[in-house]
Amino acid sequence: MGKIIAICNQKGGTGKTTTAVNLASLLALHGKKILLVDADPQGNATSGLGVNKNVIKKSVYDVFLGRIPIKEILQKSAIVGLDILPSNINLTGAEIELVGAISRETRLKRALASVKEEYDFIFIDSPPSLGLLTLNAFVASDSILIPIQCEFYALEGVSQLLNTIRLIKEGLNSDLTVEGVLLTMADFRTNLTNEVISEIKNYFKEKVYKTIIPRNIKLSEAPSFGKPVALYDKTSIGAKKYEEFAMEFLGRKLKDNNILVYNKLCDLPPTPTEKGEAVMNRTVDDEPRHSI
Repeated sequence: MGKIIAICNQKGGTGKTTTAVNLASLLALHGKKILLVDADPQGNATSGLGVNKNVIKKSVYDVFLGRIPIKEILQKSAIVGLDILPSNINLTGAEIELVGAISRETRLKRALASVKEEYDFIFIDSPPSLGLLTLNAFVASDSILIPIQCEFYALEGVSQLLNTIRLIKEGLNSDLTVEGVLLTMADFRTNLTNEVISEIKNYFKEKVYKTIIPRNIKLSEAPSFGKPVALYDKTSIGAKKYEEFAMEFLGRKLKDNNILVYNKLCDLPPTPTEKGEAVMNRTVDDEPRHSI
């Protein structure tokens, strides 16, 4: 069963969509089955994978309103193994139309439940706000990946975001966790970048990925060609850093899975074979003494 991860930061311009498109693409290129859900009315993740958001007739908007089954809306990208649930400006209306709807916070969760087992990872590109669309992303997800721009103002919204996550855990999704924190748009020529990196690492500790995404012109150009940077210019520093991040992401997941398997094995009762061997290996002194 796939893991659902929301890529979210309530502040715009943090590299959220860039991270969603490029992480999803690179994992698919490495053989994983990926679904990218574009839950942002701007539809940048949709166009970033080469889908014309201005001509699509079915989108994630129809999923939120429960009009069309999700499988009828999914589109394949140019990368084998990577599907996209597209979005466009129509999604803006969902915020208003769902205000009085029953179970409005769980619309996306219920829709993704029908396809979750078909993917290794499902990534949700959330809007840069804390409205109903983002709330649906939080409720539907197992964890949240937070891109944070290496600038001063990026620090201001982090506490608000974490407070929102705490409220979601208390009321709507008790299993929600922080998947990790990715530092983006780093400019190592400035002292401020290093100060922000230090502050974020002090706050989030081991949750911060070692890979840091620098500012890179190729990362900015790639969306205008409808391509992830790995297809646009795989030799660029931006492509290499996102490749490094994708490998670190997978490495963490492998480590987490190994720990989980180990813990489960430790909790298992002994098998019948193990019980038999234990009995056969006992000495006479180990035999219980019976009173007469």
